[in-house]
Amino acid sequence: MATLKDVAEASGLTVGTVSRVLNNRGYISPKTREKVYQVMKELNYQPNETARILAKQKSNIIGIVLPNVEHPYFAKILGCLEREAAKLGYRIMLFVSRNREEQEEKCIDMCKGSRVAGVVLCSGSFETEKFKGLNFPLITLERSMDEGTLGIECDNYQGGVMATELLINKGCHKLMYIGGMSAGNDVHMPADDREVAFRNICESTHTDKVVMVTDEQLFDSMEYYEFVRKALTEHPDVDGVFASSDVIGAHVLQVCSHLGIKVPEELKIVGFDDVNIAQLTSPGLTSIHQPIEQMAEMAVLTISQIDMGKMMPSKTVFPVTLVESPRCDKLFYRGL
Repeated sequence: MATLKDVAEASGLTVGTVSRVLNNRGYISPKTREKVYQVMKELNYQPNETARILAKQKSNIIGIVLPNVEHPYFAKILGCLEREAAKLGYRIMLFVSRNREEQEEKCIDMCKGSRVAGVVLCSGSFETEKFKGLNFPLITLERSMDEGTLGIECDNYQGGVMATELLINKGCHKLMYIGGMSAGNDVHMPADDREVAFRNICESTHTDKVVMVTDEQLFDSMEYYEFVRKALTEHPDVDGVFASSDVIGAHVLQVCSHLGIKVPEELKIVGFDDVNIAQLTSPGLTSIHQPIEQMAEMAVLTISQIDMGKMMPSKTVFPVTLVESPRCDKLFYRGL
């Protein structure tokens, strides 16, 4: 059976360097890290995980808590987090909370028992104050942030401004916002700022508006069709829709097709997130791009840096951009 010394000799490195790679301590270049992993694979070296955990008082595991994995947005987050974690020598432990507070607490308790290096929390709209005093960093992605947590989010308000102004500039006179939760709940979520921006821009430009908010059940099932159909039927004079997610935006397109509403001639649509579903619809969906890759990278890097005793910012906000497909018919990009 191969030993740590065998890996060091085969890779031409010191035992100390190989040990730092395995325990994710100090700076190790990606080239060196990859070299060590390749030799470990060739020699079929299996590190003693239990011994490493006891020595470090924590593992090289990052806990990830998602509300579900079916939603394209969370599926993309998971893929990006796993990829970034692997780059820095971490493994992931996935928990699905189904947006249940008690389930989320169980996930955190299991992470405590596993001595994780850190947790990325993307789930729920509950207070995180109960998670004070953890012996690992708790990183929140696009959710409410309290003292003791480190928050990473995109500029949701600016995204809402961009989407609303685009619809108005394209000649829309009555706009509808379809969101997954209402700004004004007891616990404020970053995504609520999309609705706040929509309201503010409509009011400042004296644009007629309708706000439609779905519930948690629809969020879990992602079956928005009937909700959207009813909304558009009750408000036939709406000529612009800002959907708070691309999944909702795709349902708007589907309903328009069934109701005979021409997109973009009669109704213009902007989504949010810019996940793969935005490129799969016909016509394509204009969307506000949320930099999920960079946000995931920052989340894993934050855990790594704290693991090495370094300080990291308590909140990081990434800018968003408007994504328009190259459909050049009078700048009718992805449904506009």
